[in-house]
Amino acid sequence: MPQYRYQARHTSGRIKGGLLVAENATAAATILRNQGSHVLKLVPLGEPGKSSLEQFVSALNWSSGPTTRDILDFTTQLAVMIRAGISLRQALDGIADQVTNVKFQKILQSIKQDVESGKQFSEAIARYPRYFNPLYINMVRASEMSGSFAKMLDRIASFMTQQMETRKMVVSASIYPAIIAVMAVSVTIFLLTFVLPRFAGVFEGKEDVLPWPTTFLMGLSSWMVEYWWLVIIGSILGVVGMVMYGRTDTGRVWIDHMKLKAPLFRGMFRALYVSRSLQTMGELLNAGVPVLDSISVTADITGNIHYKRLWTSVHGSVRQGRKLHSELDRSTLLPKSVNQMICAGEESGKLSDVLQEISEYYASVLRNALKTLTSMIEPLLIVVMGSVVGFIAMAIILPIFKMSSIVSG
Repeated sequence: MPQYRYQARHTSGRIKGGLLVAENATAAATILRNQGSHVLKLVPLGEPGKSSLEQFVSALNWSSGPTTRDILDFTTQLAVMIRAGISLRQALDGIADQVTNVKFQKILQSIKQDVESGKQFSEAIARYPRYFNPLYINMVRASEMSGSFAKMLDRIASFMTQQMETRKMVVSASIYPAIIAVMAVSVTIFLLTFVLPRFAGVFEGKEDVLPWPTTFLMGLSSWMVEYWWLVIIGSILGVVGMVMYGRTDTGRVWIDHMKLKAPLFRGMFRALYVSRSLQTMGELLNAGVPVLDSISVTADITGNIHYKRLWTSVHGSVRQGRKLHSELDRSTLLPKSVNQMICAGEESGKLSDVLQEISEYYASVLRNALKTLTSMIEPLLIVVMGSVVGFIAMAIILPIFKMSSIVSG
């Protein structure tokens, strides 16, 4: 069984530490609690007989934070337990005992301590904005004021599930094109560095009769074989440079602008941002969050700096007493039909319902856009890959035919 190094505070206030043998971290924490101690630190020392790979994976689990799936599972469990009549403190304690991710377990224990000290749950989770986003915190805060905590947790879980499904669709649509692109690059590199050099001896001394595709590719091939290290370094520096540039304000503006202008991708990204923005605002308004706070949260989680600027300007306009649609009408980021429906929702007093309906419609538009994009990119990449391979094959075959005709003539 694995060993754990622990540090705990006894009910008397004395802090003690040592080694403990237990089946898992939860069991070790339970043993310490039964001894009247509050766990401050619990670190695994490894299990005899465990492979190095298993210990490495276990260490990752201890050092990495909770994933979106972990937060979703926590929210669902908490809603069920609160609805069953279990107090928030007991629910947090019970869930923390079952969590396998130790970092998340410590977060839950810290949240429980804050709740026990008299803080609201929304205040406690606000200390961890990396895992609980502004939408989550504001919806919880609204439920605390309205007394519908369990129901609101269900709505948050439903919202998170939809967002995860959307993200999964985008990732799934990108996998196949990415594989085709990697194969195209790999095949091209293989042909240039392993196949073409084999023909260098055949074409040696006959440079005058070689067609330009062959001359060009032979020169490129010899350069890549000789300076392959420069290609690798250049590729690494290029990737690192793009990542670093993308983290700057200028880079983010340019990348987000290209997402909205790229011919094949703009429809998908626009549908994604419109659906995410309006669904977020609709959920917050339905939860009872004030309009200004809802707009502010929407601006923070849009995922595109241009949409963030739009909602920030809307926030300033509404704060000055104007209608929501007055600022949206001056932007091209939302279709005019959407602005008209938002205007109708404001006039009728059913803005949250209108936003939900629009977001559902654009969620279906996003699904269709992903299917269309996938169906268009797949044959396009295959054509590009076939063209590259065909060009290299032509560059090899043409001089052979030309030299054979010269010999026969």
